[in-house]
Amino acid sequence: DEIGYLNLDKTAANLLFQLISRRYEKKSTIITTNVGFSGWGELFGDDVTANAILDRILHHCHVVTINGPSYRTRNIFELNSEQ
Repeated sequence: DEIGYLNLDKTAANLLFQLISRRYEKKSTIITTNVGFSGWGELFGDDVTANAILDRILHHCHVVTINGPSYRTRNIFELNSEQ
């Protein structure tokens, strides 16, 4: 659902790299995250792995930036204001 919700250990980062590498220039991939690209090195605990993944992801990508309140919590705030 979202890359960056939890930091990835080396094994998980390597598995993600393998997944992205195998799909690179073959299949579309949608990725969601609240972490800016500059924070991916910390997320993966390794700048080299993060850069390799980003290189493949960003090569043919379209970045869509969405700002605003969380869609998931919108009803909670509406319900609280009615009470």
